[in-house]
Amino acid sequence: MNSSIVVTGLGAVTAIGVGRETFWQGLVEGRSGIRRLELFDPEQYRTQSAAWIDEAALKLCFLSARDRLRTSRADRFGLVAAREALEDSGLDLGAIPPERVAVVLGSGAGGLIEAEPWFERVACHGRTGRRHEILSHGPDLLTNRIASYLGAEGLRATVVTACSSSTLSVGQAADWLRCGLADVVVTGGSDSLARLTYAGFNSLRAVDPEPCRPFDRERNGLTLGEGAGILVLEREEHARRRGARWYARIAGYGATSDAYHMTAPEPTGEAGARALSAALRSARVDPSEVDYINAHGTATPHNDRAEAAAIHRVFGERAKSLPTSSIKSMVGHCLCSAGAVEAVATCLTVARGVLPPTLRWENPDPECQLDVVPNTARELPVRTAISSSFAFGGNSACLVVTAA
Repeated sequence: MNSSIVVTGLGAVTAIGVGRETFWQGLVEGRSGIRRLELFDPEQYRTQSAAWIDEAALKLCFLSARDRLRTSRADRFGLVAAREALEDSGLDLGAIPPERVAVVLGSGAGGLIEAEPWFERVACHGRTGRRHEILSHGPDLLTNRIASYLGAEGLRATVVTACSSSTLSVGQAADWLRCGLADVVVTGGSDSLARLTYAGFNSLRAVDPEPCRPFDRERNGLTLGEGAGILVLEREEHARRRGARWYARIAGYGATSDAYHMTAPEPTGEAGARALSAALRSARVDPSEVDYINAHGTATPHNDRAEAAAIHRVFGERAKSLPTSSIKSMVGHCLCSAGAVEAVATCLTVARGVLPPTLRWENPDPECQLDVVPNTARELPVRTAISSSFAFGGNSACLVVTAA
């Protein structure tokens, strides 16, 4: 089935704002959500900061007290974002056969932060643990909870491919719609910080003690974050029949695996270029038509260099002037939900013609010769944009988003 896939609803929960419009306003204003971590004591680590979310900002009145107890932080982020995205879409799910509503999400740590105290008490000290602390441990539970909340009985899947998880979930959702396997797909992802994740990235020395500086010559690592981004996708004819409006189209996506190294990127940019090129071929878009790239932009020395090399391989000399910014400078690296949060931002960029900036960029890097939209948002009409995710293990995915 050859059909245009449109984005009719968006929801976001991030460190710079709970809710789509608050998130977008934070991006446009260049607001940073990076601050000292208070979810657990970070004193023993190389860095003590993160882009973390204060749950007091979540409006959870739609969940019962029992459900709040049984859900993880990642679940709650995802449920809040999914509720917003569904309301934004204007869909009446009661008018759609439940078996035609599908859910595919990216996740990773799941309820790890809730489960960690249980494992410490039981495994390390032989004490009794409270079972509710591990009920939300699995990363797939987010998908199940959102599907249950929506009453969705269609296809259901959870993608776990590190930082590209939720980008791949959006691509998978578009495929399901094109194949006629669903009429509506709720997609994106949610992930939360945990002690294990925080300790792991610190052990790799992949984090910057200061707030991250993507593509800056003096960059020294990433800043971890958390959050959720949820998108409601439909075929264009389905959206038209119910009189819906949409933000943008998911024109295509590319996914590759280079198997170069468990954590290090393939340095020449060849692997990243394959993912970018695959996405452009899928969307039937020429590189000359791309107006903006929402970059993976982690701010680690090797990743930014490899991504810049990939962009130069695909776009040639034009890469130097093609706007390419990293919102991780504001929301941190949201792990398995990073691609979803960035996909929401990219859809809004295409819909509203404003490019989010890359914060804290001061020193040009000769190995990252890109227009990074430094420090201040920029108004620019965008017809075609790319949202890129280059993950551990060489799992890369890129979305092509086009104007409505």
